[in-house]
Amino acid sequence: MKIYSSIALSGVAALMATTAFAQGGTITINSFGGAYEEAHRQCVIDPFEAETGATVQIVTAYSADAFAQLRAQAQAPQFDVIHFSGGQEIVGAQEGLLDPIDPASLSNAADLYDFAKSNLEAGEGPAYSIAAIGMIYNTENAPEAPSSWTDILDEAYADHIVLTDISNGYGMLGFLMLNQVQGGSLDDIQPGLDAVSSLLENGAIIVSTSPEIQQEFAQNDAWVAPYASDYAFTLRNAGLPTAFVQGEEGTPASFITANLVAGRDNDELALKFIDMEISPEAQACFADALRYTPTNSKVELSEEVAADVVYGPDAVAGLLRFDPTVIEANRADWVDAWNRTIAQ
Repeated sequence: MKIYSSIALSGVAALMATTAFAQGGTITINSFGGAYEEAHRQCVIDPFEAETGATVQIVTAYSADAFAQLRAQAQAPQFDVIHFSGGQEIVGAQEGLLDPIDPASLSNAADLYDFAKSNLEAGEGPAYSIAAIGMIYNTENAPEAPSSWTDILDEAYADHIVLTDISNGYGMLGFLMLNQVQGGSLDDIQPGLDAVSSLLENGAIIVSTSPEIQQEFAQNDAWVAPYASDYAFTLRNAGLPTAFVQGEEGTPASFITANLVAGRDNDELALKFIDMEISPEAQACFADALRYTPTNSKVELSEEVAADVVYGPDAVAGLLRFDPTVIEANRADWVDAWNRTIAQ
């Protein structure tokens, strides 16, 4: 991508200037593997190494596993920067596993939307991407594009609805939004369970994984699936006529955060890495590669990419975050109630 040629050139200049970072420094991070890790390398890791001369060691670990490692290594952590997508930074900050971040130490912090930097000084790292949950729909076969979360219950879609099990993180967020528009809350998920029962009676199906969603759209005439914006892009790349739309009542958001680990001596280099992740260049790259929503207000996207993500101040105003600590505290009970509901 052209915007990264300038980063590469600045990296060469930095190396020629022999900065303090270009002396064999090393930081250790986690990334999430697969296509995400490929994009992470393209958008942040490779430009960072070119600009600083430092080496980035990558441990492939999803959020829950990375957090378990962080807890187990509390006295001697291996990570300098740790990434989460399930809200683990909230608990990590409370437990003293993450260091507070002075916003002044990040040159790009001022350009972040407020929600992406609200608790830096408490130890919760900035959100550098958002996986937005809305509705993926078949642009050719659906009678019309859904615009509201209540549209999922429209009998016009009947047996063309695909729900995702709440053991899946995106499935959980979609369910909680359906519950909310039906009058429920995090203290009462029964309205959502009742809505699921109604959907199943009308012929909706439930899947557990994203590849199963693709199968339903490709082979079984699925029209609408509450899920994440990035997967609409995945389906379209597979040749399926799909698009993503936000529900007018709000858009649940999975925050992808970059956090400064406590007890390490690489803070300056680690903060530089985090600062690159929240830069408009890196976030535009993530949006282009994976269709994640940017959190930096200065990001400029093409019309094609912007159509697939939650983009701009008006759109991001509709993002909402269900409290990850409440979800985690209730997950087992909710999954049990869900399983009883879908078994009826």
